Amino acid sequence: MRNIAISALIATISLLGAALPGAASETTERNTVLIISDIHLGVDDTYSETVKNRPALVSFLKETRVRPDVAELVIAGDLFDEWFIPSDRDTYDGGTQIDFIRRIEKNNKDVVDALNEIISDGKIKVVYVPGNHDLLVDSESVQTVFPGISEARDVRGLGTYVPAILPETAIEHGHRYNLFCAPDPLSNAKTAPNSILPPGYFFTRMATTSVVQGKPRTGLRPEPAPEPAKKSPLFLYRKVWEALFDKLPTADDYDKPTIRTNIDGFTETYSLKDLVPEVSGSELKKPILFADMLETWQERSEANLVPVEIPIERALVGAASSDETDEQANIQYFLNPKSDKRIVVFGHTHAERLTPHTTHDGKKALYVNSGTWIDRNPDGETQTFVEIRKKDGEIGVYLFRYGDGGATELLKSEKLTD
Repeated sequence: MRNIAISALIATISLLGAALPGAASETTERNTVLIISDIHLGVDDTYSETVKNRPALVSFLKETRVRPDVAELVIAGDLFDEWFIPSDRDTYDGGTQIDFIRRIEKNNKDVVDALNEIISDGKIKVVYVPGNHDLLVDSESVQTVFPGISEARDVRGLGTYVPAILPETAIEHGHRYNLFCAPDPLSNAKTAPNSILPPGYFFTRMATTSVVQGKPRTGLRPEPAPEPAKKSPLFLYRKVWEALFDKLPTADDYDKPTIRTNIDGFTETYSLKDLVPEVSGSELKKPILFADMLETWQERSEANLVPVEIPIERALVGAASSDETDEQANIQYFLNPKSDKRIVVFGHTHAERLTPHTTHDGKKALYVNSGTWIDRNPDGETQTFVEIRKKDGEIGVYLFRYGDGGATELLKSEKLTD
């Protein structure tokens, strides 16, 4: 009887052990890479984009931590948010970047703790790839909050990651190909030496102000451009700004300095007029900031390691288009004879999708956008993530939505064979 009791006790312990976190990791192959992006952890919940969804993100991370099949968790950009800040605030509130990141850490403690638990376990490799909203966040700041996290960087403000178990896969944020969001080390070299801030930073500061102000319909905007100017790239650039004024107006005076900076070499307070091409007789004149951005676009793209040239007219027309960002995955990777990638994952647009393509040599390829975790997403779902699983010569790519209460909804899936 005693031996039977001991045997039963051992069996019970074994069953309990199989249900414990990580207990099955010895016998289960870690063949899955998870990708999330556009979390946008903010410093102040009065305007941060991810507040309501934080508990769900914590739950997702805790579930990920105990999954025995996950080899890597990749955060494909915009983990931190240095851009979504009202224009009347000094970006760092008079402090340093590390001070700012520490404040983000404190404001999002549950998320930070859950991610650090995965990192400290050492069973799942956690990788950070820079996005545009955190393109200035240096390695020192990242490691201050997430000690031991891996970082994929190739140019300041950019990175592409290739998982060890998925060499046919490239993961990046996607802002490398965007005129408004790619690092710009050229346009403001005299105004802010060594700065890489693109115009999207100022664009987003204004957009945040509009949201905080309740999108007032009394907002001012520049006078219409003259007819002769409508064929120039400068006019197309101005039209992008005008579209923002229509969609996200502010109550700020157009020519009054309201956008405070103190970031990446910028020290002044700027007006919207400093950013938008101005009417001068029958023509347009260049703005004070980013004056030569159109002329230096190709040089900037080369510095940012863009493989296939993007004509400036296309870059302008597609600047605000998620479809254009998605198409750049096709152009830069699948149709590029110098690329061997068959799976490309971007974030950036907040528009989740999984789309089949064909490579330059006739093979099936897959583009995935990992979407976002912000509270309200006018461009699609939220709380989305990507799984890529490789087994027995087959790769499965899955786009999921993490629902309320932890229920996971499969949005779309595709498969590749070697």
